[in-house]
Amino acid sequence: MEDAAAIDKCKQGDYEAFAHLVRRYQQQAIGHAVAIVGDRGDAQDAVQDAFIDAYKAIGTFETSRPFYPWFYVLLRNRCFKSTAKKRQTDVLDDVEIVAPVAGLSNAERLDLNAALKTLSNDHREIVTLKYLDDLSYEELAERLQISKGTVMSRLFHARKQLLKRLTRVIDQQNWRGV
Repeated sequence: MEDAAAIDKCKQGDYEAFAHLVRRYQQQAIGHAVAIVGDRGDAQDAVQDAFIDAYKAIGTFETSRPFYPWFYVLLRNRCFKSTAKKRQTDVLDDVEIVAPVAGLSNAERLDLNAALKTLSNDHREIVTLKYLDDLSYEELAERLQISKGTVMSRLFHARKQLLKRLTRVIDQQNWRGV
């Protein structure tokens, strides 16, 4: 079922059509929420709350637009509410942001995860959306509700911070003879 058809059915009260949207986007949403809040349990709660928000507001959705970018705004707001309630301490320690990827060794993936965890929420979010979801600057601007210039600036600074942290990890490994 296409999203537009499912949304039209949702507007008519069809719960199963909304369940279709949940099944289609739940895993992607959890991945994005983990990148923002840093805790899988909190991410799942934020995703659930965002889907409830989406269901309540589905009547205002314009079916000419894609569903997920609209939903992402709701998800992002829920994630920020979650982090505001529970200021992060060491929540990111046990979370893997980057799943196994072809061409990336386990050690490299762990180093990348460690470096991503040191970034601010905004920087971690934009790097995740850009490189794991392969979004364009325009798509990032729409999804994050910021200007394209802000996307470019935030991404520049995020890359710079990430490079600095990865360089430190590599230098430490070379020092130890790893």
